[in-house]
Amino acid sequence: MQLAGIHHLTAVTANASANHAFYTRTLGMHLVKKTVNQDDVSAYHLFYADGIAAPGTDLTFFDWPVPPERRGTNSVARTGLRVASEASLTWWAARFRELQVRHGDVVQRDGRGTLDFEDFEGQRFILVVDRAPREPAHPWAKSPVPAEHQILGLGPITLSVSVLAPTDAVLTKVLKMRRVRDYSITGGATVHVFEMGEGGAAAELQVVVEPNMPRARQGAGSVHHVAFRTTVNDYAAWAERLVELGMRSSGPINRFYFQSLYFREPNGILFELATDEPGFTADEPLDRLGEKLSLPPFLETRRREIEAGLKPLA
Repeated sequence: MQLAGIHHLTAVTANASANHAFYTRTLGMHLVKKTVNQDDVSAYHLFYADGIAAPGTDLTFFDWPVPPERRGTNSVARTGLRVASEASLTWWAARFRELQVRHGDVVQRDGRGTLDFEDFEGQRFILVVDRAPREPAHPWAKSPVPAEHQILGLGPITLSVSVLAPTDAVLTKVLKMRRVRDYSITGGATVHVFEMGEGGAAAELQVVVEPNMPRARQGAGSVHHVAFRTTVNDYAAWAERLVELGMRSSGPINRFYFQSLYFREPNGILFELATDEPGFTADEPLDRLGEKLSLPPFLETRRREIEAGLKPLA
């Protein structure tokens, strides 16, 4: 029973329309599910992914009218997005200059080509070259980005914590991740790399210890939680494992498109275990994903009320 990698990452936006424009037009990602936060139906939950909405490619957003994030520790500090080559990094750097997207330089980091950038709300990303992806690419045919430069999926996720030991214990002893290497970054901090399953860029958590930073405060531009891949066959066993090891969790939750378990690691970062199945074609055909508001069956009777409370996406 092993986690296979990153399943999805959910962040916060205060402007759903601008968010939709940035992720579909600037980044060229596919809006594969337009739905609502199942715990707060006044808010959109937007899912962007690859051409077939494969697990491990989902970058999702809650739409909440909140002030900007206060950056700090005990948070997800940067989200990795994988691309296929160094040539793609050069292409993206030129695109970001043209579209006035805030970005850094193409640099080598942890043996991979990388490019830092931010969205319009300061959401922090890093493009990472994945020369040996574990799964095939599935470009989106309608993307404004050429197929060879499209985002392959989620890559290494970077956590900032104030103390390493308790987080390390949860990652290795509870979630069965492996601590495989460390590397240094500008300023002298050490990044500790943990991997899941078969490893590789799509299955890494990178943890940097920053004890002198203030605690982060969530807001627009922040990450809400990160989810790890499991299967329906292992889902019940993971729920039992959390109970046996004394990890307080949400218990099993059916999100319709996947099954979920939520819990916080000791520094307060919210984790989720999510199943690959059944996926986003559970209620829409592949060629129509994201075209209309999708609601899970238990919310369908409230459709008129829910639609009235949402602003249309431009």
